[in-house]
Amino acid sequence: MAAPSSTLVFKVHRREPELVRPAKPTPYEVKLLSDIDDQQGLRFHIPVVQFYKHAPSIRGKDDPVAVIRRALSETLVPYYPFAGRLREGPNRKLMVECTAEGVLFVEADADVRLTEFGDQLQPPFACMKELLFDVPGSNAVLHSPLLLIQVHHY
Repeated sequence: MAAPSSTLVFKVHRREPELVRPAKPTPYEVKLLSDIDDQQGLRFHIPVVQFYKHAPSIRGKDDPVAVIRRALSETLVPYYPFAGRLREGPNRKLMVECTAEGVLFVEADADVRLTEFGDQLQPPFACMKELLFDVPGSNAVLHSPLLLIQVHHY
C-alpha cells in the first residue's frame, strides 16, 4: 500500500438511508439492560470504521452491498433485539423494546481506492466525516435505531 496522505480528498455519494428489518418475524418482547450496560456514562454512540479489501474471487458475482444487506437482514433474526429500540422505564432503567423496526443502512460510493488510505488503517482518520454519515435524527440514544451501517463501494 501507499504511504498515507494527510490531504486525501475524495467524494462520497450516498443513497437514501433505509431500514433493514429482520428477514423473518421475530418475538416482540422487552429486555431490560443489565446494570453494567445501564450506566448513565454509557449512553452514547460509538463510531467504528472497518476496511475490507475486495476479494477478486467475487468479481462478477452478486453486488457486495446487496449481499451485506441480505446477510444483515438474516442476522437480525437470531439477534432480533438489535432491530428494536432503546426505551427508558421507571427510574430511568434502560430496556430494549424488540420491535423489529430494523437498523439503519446506507449505501455509498466513494471515488477513492483503499490503497490511497496508506498502510496504517488505524484511527484517528482525518476523513471520518466522509467515511461515516450522521443520518439526521438518528443520533439520539433513545427511540432510534441501535445500529447504523454504511457500506462504501471503493
